[in-house]
Amino acid sequence: MEATEVAELVKEALPDCEVEVQVDGNHYLVVVVGDVFEGLPTIKRQQLINKALFQHILDGTIHALHPKAFTPTEWAARQG
Repeated sequence: MEATEVAELVKEALPDCEVEVQVDGNHYLVVVVGDVFEGLPTIKRQQLINKALFQHILDGTIHALHPKAFTPTEWAARQG
């Protein structure tokens, strides 16, 4: 599965978010930035991303998913 396909699935589930996907074989690093994560603990943020890709995790297309979710403020702080 291509990075662009994964990004589109996440964008459909989490509109108004910025999505970046890095692929290494069938391992996917998915970084999502959006206001939707404000006030949510890390596990809830990851669950929102996982839900968008659940069918592809279930069928083995995505073997390993590494979701990272940030609010715009958190993301800006990480960018230094």
